[in-house]
Amino acid sequence: MARPRLRDLGITIGRLPTGTYNAITDVPGVLVGQRTVIYDEPRVARTGVTVIVPRDGDIWSDQAFAGVFSLNGCGEMTGSIWIEESGLLHTPIGITNTNAIGVVRDAIAAYPAEHSATNGTASASWDGSLPVAAETWDGWLSDIFGFHVTKEHVFEALAAAKSGSVAEGCVGGGTGMICHEFKGGIGTSSRLVDYTHARYTIGALVQANYGQRYSFRVDGVPVGREIDYSVVPARQDPPQASSIIVIIATDAPLLPIQCQRLAKRAAIGLARVGGNANNGSGDIFLAFATGNHVPIHSQGLLSLTMLPHDQMDPLFEATADAVEEAILNALTAAETMTGWQGRTAYALPLDHLQRIMARYRPHT
Repeated sequence: MARPRLRDLGITIGRLPTGTYNAITDVPGVLVGQRTVIYDEPRVARTGVTVIVPRDGDIWSDQAFAGVFSLNGCGEMTGSIWIEESGLLHTPIGITNTNAIGVVRDAIAAYPAEHSATNGTASASWDGSLPVAAETWDGWLSDIFGFHVTKEHVFEALAAAKSGSVAEGCVGGGTGMICHEFKGGIGTSSRLVDYTHARYTIGALVQANYGQRYSFRVDGVPVGREIDYSVVPARQDPPQASSIIVIIATDAPLLPIQCQRLAKRAAIGLARVGGNANNGSGDIFLAFATGNHVPIHSQGLLSLTMLPHDQMDPLFEATADAVEEAILNALTAAETMTGWQGRTAYALPLDHLQRIMARYRPHT
């Protein structure tokens, strides 16, 4: 039975409403696919890959404006140089472990050509591509030098990409991740923002693999300090490194610089939960917007729309809230996992979480 999400525990982040699924898939056309890789022989694997596919898969032919921001750069996100140069995203996004980022990047590049007979993407795509693949390190629970993730795993994740609810915690690229010295992984959340002319959706998906317990907070409550290691053990050498990848999607009509501004606000949500962007951490954020269409073979002028900069504050608020809740959903969903060399990452104890929140906020 799946563990509850944060709101199922009676904890609400922020004031804005969520979408139907409280997930990045609430943004129209955004799909998520995951392939989890778990086995013990011949080498221990606790890993996988998560993919985000914009425009119902038409991202190969209809690009999206995008922006990236690195809060601390001890990590990797392929394709980010082209996004910084052009402001365009033209492939799905893959998230995996550090040693699989090359395989995931290459698989996304190969997917259109190898599947052109069924999805027609190759004829619309570049002769080459600069796919986005990002990573965090899962080498404490997974034998990372087993190089477990394969091209076929990425193809399976892409083929499985769908709208609707998104599996969280120990799934896909987040299978072996640890967050604030509890079991971490994949998490997602969304927010709805109303303007006089339209309603827009902000969605966030995170792969959370960072942080110390003492800094962990839930809606401002210092939960990490209240859970002693005698109650929930953790590795005796808590890392100063590890990372978080944040992907933000919106259907608002934003230009590339506005997407970058949105990506920067992921840092606010991360900080609220207790992320400090340590020296060895790869805290890398990408935001894309589907409110404009940029056909890959377009000729002549394109007609674009944009939300004025001075109307972006509600989107900033929505982004910070969605990222904060996505991280917390990763923690509430993740289950205790034992992996390489018999090491165990323990789940956040939800009964303790509820008691701590009630003690700090007895009237809410």
